[in-house]
Amino acid sequence: MIITVTLNAALDVTWNVPALRPRSSHRVDTTYEQAGGKGINVARVLAFLGHAPVATGLAGGPTGRAIRDGLRSAGIHDAFTAVEGDSRRTLAVVSGDDGDATVFNGLGPTVSPAEWTAFSRHYASLVRGASVVVLSGSTPPGLPEDAYAQLIRGAAAEGAMTVLDTSGPALSAALEAGPDVIKPNAEELREVTGCDDRAAAAAELRARGARAVVVSAGPDGLLAITPAGTWRAAPAERLTGNPTGAGDACVAAIASGLTASARWPNILREAVALSAAAVPCAVAGDIDASVYRRLRQVVRVEEGEPSTLETA
Repeated sequence: MIITVTLNAALDVTWNVPALRPRSSHRVDTTYEQAGGKGINVARVLAFLGHAPVATGLAGGPTGRAIRDGLRSAGIHDAFTAVEGDSRRTLAVVSGDDGDATVFNGLGPTVSPAEWTAFSRHYASLVRGASVVVLSGSTPPGLPEDAYAQLIRGAAAEGAMTVLDTSGPALSAALEAGPDVIKPNAEELREVTGCDDRAAAAAELRARGARAVVVSAGPDGLLAITPAGTWRAAPAERLTGNPTGAGDACVAAIASGLTASARWPNILREAVALSAAAVPCAVAGDIDASVYRRLRQVVRVEEGEPSTLETA
């Protein structure tokens, strides 16, 4: 069983515009609205892959009810804990002329210590029997800085592997708990280490506790530094569309591969293909099945020393 944790769930709104121009009015061509937050997006991709993920986290208020209704409508098991505050909304504005997305993320509701304690107890009961726990996204106000570290330790105590996809102080605080995999993008990696050299920065995070580091760099693919070796994986072609769900698709592929005890080259091949197949889709969490089937046959995976792969 794979559990996805979304502590700061959201109702994701996507607007498509012909072109995004600062300080001007825009015509919105299409609008999409669905349950979101990074862990929920991961759960949607896992369902596409044939898994039956359990989605948990915190959700509250009218927006939280809409999020949970959306989960159930998508056929994803809802194991969320209710909080008093209203869950956040996010807005992604996708520009048709270049495919870039401009994203606005709310802070989320303030979570009380009692609500965090209630969720922690609920989480402890869920992770028994889990093979992989995915912890994704930002944390809402009110949570302790080491919230993810607490959840990682709880999963490890039950024998579950953990995949962490967060940034900034939340990522730094979680490293000492020893997550099995972390997946920062290049900017998040630089932010938490202050280092522009991806290989050196990834090695630093491993030294600080992460067992494996998978760095995503958009259309340039992935750099993975793991106990089993170091690989670089890149797509055979670049696609245009909405890139906001690509990182979540990557995380879903990692979680799926860990559950199946797959080798890292195979995990990375799937991760690159799924990430690329998310880009043509209008909303995060969706996958273009035909693109996925085509690209997974042609992803390039190279093994070598980190410095060599970074300059390849």
